[in-house]
Amino acid sequence: MKITEVETIYLRLSELDASRCDGTQDTLLIRIHTDEGFIGVGEVDSVPQVAKAIVEAPPSHSIAAGLKHLLIGENPFEIERLWDKMYRGTLYFGRTGPALHAISGVDIALWDIAGQVCGRPVSEMLGGTFRRKIKAYASALMPETPLEAGRLAEQFAKQGYLAAKFGWGPIGRDPKLDEELVRTIRSAIGDRMDIMIDAGLAWDLKGALRMAGVYEKYGVYWLEEPLHSNDIAGYRELASRTNLFIAGGEQESGRLAFARLLDEGQLDIIQPDLARCGGLTEGKKIAYMAYDRHKKVVPHAFKTGVLLAASTHFTAAIPNGFLLEYTMSDSPLARDLTETPIEFKDGYVILPEDRPGLGVKLNQRIVEQYRVG
Repeated sequence: MKITEVETIYLRLSELDASRCDGTQDTLLIRIHTDEGFIGVGEVDSVPQVAKAIVEAPPSHSIAAGLKHLLIGENPFEIERLWDKMYRGTLYFGRTGPALHAISGVDIALWDIAGQVCGRPVSEMLGGTFRRKIKAYASALMPETPLEAGRLAEQFAKQGYLAAKFGWGPIGRDPKLDEELVRTIRSAIGDRMDIMIDAGLAWDLKGALRMAGVYEKYGVYWLEEPLHSNDIAGYRELASRTNLFIAGGEQESGRLAFARLLDEGQLDIIQPDLARCGGLTEGKKIAYMAYDRHKKVVPHAFKTGVLLAASTHFTAAIPNGFLLEYTMSDSPLARDLTETPIEFKDGYVILPEDRPGLGVKLNQRIVEQYRVG
């Protein structure tokens, strides 16, 4: 079997608000075609046009080439070798950042092909299924007012979620508002649900320590990315001085960055985004680094149903996976892009073991409606 085409599909809502940290407004899909008719799909979480250029760029020389050039004619089953070929072929402009973002989407699509050919779900292809039901948490941007936040939390509870995360938005503008937001959320749902807060890099170390003390009073389960991602010393001190679990890593790519978060930053929970960290191949290596250090892994997945499917298979296939992000965005890219969505029931998602590969079928109407170029 040979790869015959690496296709990029840029999707974008017509009314995109670039001031909001909402990755469901646009995306880049990767479709890999083979000479035997199998087509794998993956997703990139990056600036779509930047990642698209990395895939499609013609070669400059041996370590500066677009991914498409590196992959045409290759055997899609040789996933580890192709990952290394892409990594080495992008050394001049890669090693981390957008190059690894683009590699991530390709890698996910290759695993999709492997599962389809073998008639097995990706979780089995990754080495085996540790769990078939995974607790899912509702993930949403923090509303602007406590009243809205409380109502949204109640809505999630009624939908059957056992945990919810609220992030970005007004967090960090005013300490009094930050406390009122979490107080209202907790009052609205009582002790029925776990609450997580994604601070969106809102504070310096002293600000994060102050707010960690506040969040402890309201039983927040984890505090996510309160500091700039490069403040490794700050994360280490924060983790040592609070009883909250400190989580992060969604912005990182490559296992070396996650080794730094684990060993120097002392994070309790790492959150590799499979559409950004290097795909399922690199994601599994990151997960086992965390496993060796007795740390947990919760993949970041605020995108479309393609990434949700990849994250579901990934979480099922690692020993330290226990929780899955389920975006509550009303974007049609998040809600309607896949015709075979991951099933959610009574607080859990169900692994689609009856569908080979990722088990994803794209809704062509949505693809054509939001495709750019």
